[in-house]
Amino acid sequence: MPPLPTAPHFVQLHQTDHAAVRAELATGLQARPAHVSPKFFYDALGSRLFDAITELTEYYPTRTEAGIFAQHGADMARHVPPGAVLIDLGAGSCAKAARLFPVLRPAAYVAVDISVDYLREAMGALQQRHTGLPMLGLGMDFSAGLALPGAATDWLAGQGVERAPRCVFYPGSSIGNFNPAEALALLSQAHAVCAGGGPGGGLLIGVDRVKDKAILEPAYDDPLGVTAAFNRNLLLHANALLGTDFAPARWQHVAFFNDTDSRIEMHLRSDGAQTVRWPGGERHFADGERLHTENSYKWRPGSFDALLREAGFGPATHWTDERGWFSVFWAPA
Repeated sequence: MPPLPTAPHFVQLHQTDHAAVRAELATGLQARPAHVSPKFFYDALGSRLFDAITELTEYYPTRTEAGIFAQHGADMARHVPPGAVLIDLGAGSCAKAARLFPVLRPAAYVAVDISVDYLREAMGALQQRHTGLPMLGLGMDFSAGLALPGAATDWLAGQGVERAPRCVFYPGSSIGNFNPAEALALLSQAHAVCAGGGPGGGLLIGVDRVKDKAILEPAYDDPLGVTAAFNRNLLLHANALLGTDFAPARWQHVAFFNDTDSRIEMHLRSDGAQTVRWPGGERHFADGERLHTENSYKWRPGSFDALLREAGFGPATHWTDERGWFSVFWAPA
């Protein structure tokens, strides 16, 4: 008779500070140039729209990375020590990590996401399928600082794996949302997390690569307009959070590759002069003025390897697809 699943344990660190959210949005809107963090894409509708984006023919990253894991997972497992603690950053549905459980054979799974409520349902179903694997859901905004809290290390100790190697898992090329200085800071923190466990730990991370604009730009500006809807939905989310009076129909989606900074940029361009108001503030936008909503940095393998070394990791191994569009790196701590 199979063992009964043990319910995943949860630690909630992140609590939404609504005043701070409003202040962040207002400050970004009043800046010149105006900008809004891409984290505000992800209300309930935004999350569903992003799921739709990953199904588009033009949006290659999700399926390309999945193909790399499918083709090279066994080789990755020769680098990641069995019995490691798998720490999944931005875990969401936990699906990417779960597909690797059979090959990586972790001793424990720590899923990190800003919303424990979202994790709770996903991890409950996951525990039913992996009854013997201890699981911890950790609600924290790791973009503001990555470190395992005392409650998490106490849980690891309770599972007898506090000295197991730690594998930090960061798939999906989300590292591209950070500029190089921010990416270095996050990777350095990830190195410290890895170094806190036993020998043999490291970082397994997905990275989108520099390629032709004819491939990059349609991935962020698809002909069906799904990405445009995703971008404009940020305005509705701002209306809900800050009380702005954005009219999404008066904003045009703009996406392009910035060669100088090696990044895709997404903006919303004002269709005509308009003033956006909210309680206690306003911002006038000239005709054609842009609101910057996202960067997605693209890397060359050698440059990303150098960044990993600067963050404290050893020489990295990476796997790619047959076209060289995407890479998954293993960097030992």
